[in-house]
Amino acid sequence: MKKAYSRISRGIALLIVVIFLWGSVGCSNPEGTDEAFRVGIVPAQNKGNMQKAMDKLEKVLSDHLGRAVEITVYADYQGVVEAMKYKKLEMAYFGPLTYVQVQEKTGARAIVTQLIDGKPYYHSYIIVPKDSPYRSIDDLVKHSRDIRFAFGDINSTSGSLIPGIELKKRGVFTDRENHRFKGVTYTGSHDITALVIQNKKYDAGAIDSAIYNQLVEDGKVDGDKIRVIWKSEKLFQYPWAVSEIVDDETVKKLQKAFLSVKDPEILGVFGASGFTTAKDSDYESIRQAAREAGRLE
Repeated sequence: MKKAYSRISRGIALLIVVIFLWGSVGCSNPEGTDEAFRVGIVPAQNKGNMQKAMDKLEKVLSDHLGRAVEITVYADYQGVVEAMKYKKLEMAYFGPLTYVQVQEKTGARAIVTQLIDGKPYYHSYIIVPKDSPYRSIDDLVKHSRDIRFAFGDINSTSGSLIPGIELKKRGVFTDRENHRFKGVTYTGSHDITALVIQNKKYDAGAIDSAIYNQLVEDGKVDGDKIRVIWKSEKLFQYPWAVSEIVDDETVKKLQKAFLSVKDPEILGVFGASGFTTAKDSDYESIRQAAREAGRLE
């Protein structure tokens, strides 16, 4: 009886070991696993059908990682934030403000950013219709009671955070409810902001400089109908950030994959001329601005 009991005990112990080892292999997610490396993207502007470009990017990343990659395009910033927060993504493409907010909560880290005309920087612009009487930000402040102002997405760095701080310093804006403008709206995207200014639906608006220039180049807005009246200091470009659970070896492979991208269809989706490596400290000025604006908990 004791021998039978002993054999049963050893059998149970062996089963536990097998289950543990199986679980460990499953969780380690090695190359060749059936589990996809999950990537989330928020398009900075309405790009229409991105699927072909994303299929190509999936293949580039998959070839370098040696495993399947699954890219999901989200409708807004908050969707990507929540997905990263609840570990539904291993990597995501963020705006700088969204990145520092996510990094604070989850320990995510920036590893890659895009190049625009060979540079990893952009600016926040304030734009007005070309025939507007307002020719500077000082004019906006002076005539704020007559001006309808359009921000982009409330979580946008160049479309909300940075111009909002500048206008706050000048005493005309605190938030959506507290300001000295005739009206304030959040359009939700940079391309909509450009169009409402071009069509004179609003008197002034904030926009990403790189996206604005691309919209003009692509003929989606008429640059002859819009004038830039304010430009911020340099802002580091949108980061691709990985979850804290992604190991250093995978990070190196991802960086190598992005730096290898030359396909104009993939680059065009992001308005990029290429990619370069990035690190968390590149976004310290954005982090400080977010704290100043009360956008970090």
